[in-house]
Amino acid sequence: MKPTNSLLTYLLFLAAFTSIGNINTFAADRQPNVVLLLADDLGYGELGCQGNREIPTPHIDSIAAGGVRFTNGYVTAAFCSASRAGLLTGRYQSRFGYEFNPIGHRNEDPAAGLPAGQKTIADQLQAIGYTTAMFGKWHLGGTAAYHPYRRGFDEFFGFMHE
Repeated sequence: MKPTNSLLTYLLFLAAFTSIGNINTFAADRQPNVVLLLADDLGYGELGCQGNREIPTPHIDSIAAGGVRFTNGYVTAAFCSASRAGLLTGRYQSRFGYEFNPIGHRNEDPAAGLPAGQKTIADQLQAIGYTTAMFGKWHLGGTAAYHPYRRGFDEFFGFMHE
């Protein structure tokens, strides 16, 4: 191999290997924002972004216009708490025994909450460097053991149950 080709090959390898580290750093700096909206008792056609002209929903419409919309989803439970458990874990709630909707004093039952062994989407996002927050109704256990801070959320502002 000629000295010029050898030097050129060396420089190309050096450039390639130093660029690999920068690609990963750049990708990590550019993580997309994730906003997940869960609204109890909200029908598919009740939003402006879904064609409803009677109920103004400008803020949700704006978020929908600038992001990804999942328009063909189905709940796996007929009530909010179990649906919320399924959505946040990505699993059928019947697989881990959360098929109920605790109301009233049941919310304070130390055994009534999202099982500790179930990872949430917030746990998964924290593991890859995201800061997570939850606002609104939790309804996945009303005692301190089930608090959103213990389920992968860095910030929480809302109420623990209905």
